[in-house]
Formats: sequence, structure tokens, C-alpha cells
Amino acid sequence: MKAMVLLSGGIDSATCLGMAIERYGTENVIALSIFYGQKHEKEIQASEKVAEYYRVEQLKLDLTKIFQYSDCSLLQHSDQEIPEETYAEQLKKTDGKPVSTYVPFRNGLFLSSAASLALSRDCSVLYYGAHADDAAGNAYPDCSSAFDNAISDAIYIGSGNQLKVEAPFVNMTKAEVVKKGLELKVPYELTWSCYEGKEKPCMVCGTCIDRAEAFRLNGIKDPLIEKLSQEK
Repeated sequence: MKAMVLLSGGIDSATCLGMAIERYGTENVIALSIFYGQKHEKEIQASEKVAEYYRVEQLKLDLTKIFQYSDCSLLQHSDQEIPEETYAEQLKKTDGKPVSTYVPFRNGLFLSSAASLALSRDCSVLYYGAHADDAAGNAYPDCSSAFDNAISDAIYIGSGNQLKVEAPFVNMTKAEVVKKGLELKVPYELTWSCYEGKEKPCMVCGTCIDRAEAFRLNGIKDPLIEKLSQEK
């Protein structure tokens, strides 16, 4: 059995990759990294390092044009500032809508594209790293268990029952994801989560705050921050 893993370069997808390799073996896992017009290439660069670390084949796909009409603050052409506060604080201002860093139906597009590629490469399972913290409060609705159930059914039916979607963290917190990754010895020092593309994580955007808290709850410092501090 072969598996394809959506590998963004962040800690959730890197943990997914580690799980898939443990289950199916390096030779049976393919990583897929997607560029969508984000403001920096740090995540893509991180995905390359993680794929190289695990010695898995990495495919790349550019979906930038699909998002050219969106004003999501993560995108290169947007003038919107990336919020410097927790998702909980952001959600107080959205009136029930997703946060400004929600890229329109991104996971739906990613998974649909990945499904086609996975079938073409004889993969029978497709992994992605959605987790419960991102879905909370409707911040990222395409990370919810309801979305996962629906897209999983659609892909399984649409593939002629050939391809299953796995979201192993959909009911887990980010701290629980990190706990699992630490057990698997995932190289978190190679990953990147920050929405800004500077030399170091900004530590104030929503995903930086969540990442730092996940490692704190596991009683350790972020391996990436440790690595960067040693390189001074």
C-alpha cells in the first residue's frame, strides 16, 4: 500500500509524514507540497528539508492562480496585515466567519488536487494534518471533523472506492499532535509555521502563538527556536 502526504512544512504535516512512514515505510510514501501564492517560501523550503530528512519523494504543485481573487492576508497580492493576536481574539471580531488568514476552501482544493495525483501514482491513502485547534470557533472550517467526513466520503466515492483520506489529528489539539511527533522523533527543528517570512518566527501571529503553546504544554522549548538561537 502506498500513501501520499500533504506536506506544508509545518509541524502538523511533518508529524503526518512521520506517521505515514512508520506505518507504510519510506519507499511507499510520497510527499506533496503545494504553493498557493503565500507571502513567503519559508514553508515550502521547510517541506523540502523535511522530505530530504525522511528521504521520501516530493512532488510540488502551484495553485497560485486559483487564489488570485482572494484578499486573504496570507497571500502575496493582499494589502491586509496579518493579525498579531491569538485566533480566539481574532474570532471575537469576525461575527462567526473564518479568520482573515483563512484561504478560501484551501484544504478542499489541496485534497481534490492531491487525490488526482495520488490515484495517478497508485496511492490508496491520502494524509493531511488538520487538527481540532484550527477548527475551533470556525477559524478554519476546512479543518473541522464535519468537513473531513464530507471530503473523505466525496474522494472515496469519486475515486471508485480506491482512495481513502486520513486526518489522524482532526479530533486532537496541537499539543497532542506535538506529543505524538516527539514520540516519533519528528525533526521539528526543520519545520516552519510562522505566517511571516523573516529570518526568525515573529512569535506574535496566531500560528506562532499556537505553536509555542503546543511545545510549552509538552514541557519543552520549540526545537526550531533552540536551533536558531544556537546559530547566532
